[in-house]
Amino acid sequence: MANDKVSIHGAWASRWVFILAATGSAVGLGNIWKFPYMTGMYGGGAFVMMYLVCIFMVGLPIMLAETLIGRRGRQSPVNTLKALAIESGASPKWSWAALMGMIAALLILSFYSVVAGWSLDYILSMGSGQFAGVSAEGAGAAFGALTADPWRLTLWHTLFMLLTGFVIARGVVAGLERSLRIMMPLLFVLLLVLLGYSMTTGHFMQGFHFLFNFQPDRVLDGVLAAMGHAFFTLSVGVGAIMVYGSYMPKNASIGSTILTVGILDTLVALTAGMALFPIVFAGGLEPSAGPGLMFVTLPVAFGNIAFGQVMGTLFFVLVLIAAWTSSISMLEPAVAYLVERSKRSRVLVTSVLAFVCWVIGMGTVLSFNLGAEAKFFVFSDDGFHLFQWGAEGGRNFFDSIDYLTSRILLPLGGLSFAVFAGWVLKREAVREELAMKSPLLFNLVYWFIRVVAPIGVLIVFVAELSK
Repeated sequence: MANDKVSIHGAWASRWVFILAATGSAVGLGNIWKFPYMTGMYGGGAFVMMYLVCIFMVGLPIMLAETLIGRRGRQSPVNTLKALAIESGASPKWSWAALMGMIAALLILSFYSVVAGWSLDYILSMGSGQFAGVSAEGAGAAFGALTADPWRLTLWHTLFMLLTGFVIARGVVAGLERSLRIMMPLLFVLLLVLLGYSMTTGHFMQGFHFLFNFQPDRVLDGVLAAMGHAFFTLSVGVGAIMVYGSYMPKNASIGSTILTVGILDTLVALTAGMALFPIVFAGGLEPSAGPGLMFVTLPVAFGNIAFGQVMGTLFFVLVLIAAWTSSISMLEPAVAYLVERSKRSRVLVTSVLAFVCWVIGMGTVLSFNLGAEAKFFVFSDDGFHLFQWGAEGGRNFFDSIDYLTSRILLPLGGLSFAVFAGWVLKREAVREELAMKSPLLFNLVYWFIRVVAPIGVLIVFVAELSK
């Protein structure tokens, strides 16, 4: 039977708008920042190869599962899982998986907004010439001064959250779709401009070989890291792709659409690497700089090469756009759910949820300065403490929220969605949504959703918890 449900929130104008939306959700700080430095840490081409394998074996099947569930239910993730579970003769408590994902998304957004706010500060700093001729010590001191200033962090955190809330409050068509039609092409253009510039540095081939030079002896070094990043980079496990799928046109092919999203997301990550590594080499710096690559190493590189001030400013605009397109996808599932549940206006619901995220985000702001000594989950000689000031062990607020979401809630959410699509939804419902003409291809994809992806997520889950 055909699925004629329609979302009360609206619908994407076309399949390509969904592709822009899903790619915008997937493309974030992980592509522009984390992928390049992980490539540097785990041997270049060997890591890239394992990452591509894991994307297609783990990431895309779960993204496919989320999308087909979303389009099948046409509601917020919580109500979609509840309705489809009842329709399939299963417990409505499956909605708890989506509720967990929704909470995880809000928690991630709370600290993501703070980190994304750093890019706003760096746009001004880079544009004003603050990093011209800067040394590594000077760049490190500048970043330290930013994180040590709670008022400055609060300003950028507030502004970024307002930007996110503004888009969501305007609705699916006037807000999400209209903004994504502008931001995503701009993101691609800026990335290509940076790539073109990197070709003029004289170190492009050095960066290219570093990224793609295959070292067989390094393959196993980063396999778990590649699998974990392949899972997290596509924004699966929180319901963002599911709610975007609920706005997807019913005649659009889910399989080819998700494959396109996966290819675009991967191309952005690879292009970012090809654009950034030559710039790093041109500055005489090491590509395996770790998490400090974006806010310490790159400012040094941009500050000491020709036209670096302009290119550095464009780079942090690129980072801002990537973060913005991801942040709106984190807020949308909760907004859609509360609009359905409370029948209140989208503007009011968005304002309340954005404020909640802002308040929680203040814990992250203070984690870098005034509240740095506040530690959570402390194990000491006198036992376990949920909170302790000035303890040697434990995690600060930011690290605690990051650990809870990235290592526990996200993997559990992705696992739940894959199991729901593969084992709870009726096979015919999955077949109808995927609409694949080849039985062999459908069986292969279905097997990846049911078996391969859940096993992959379990491996990621156990590996992350053991760190």
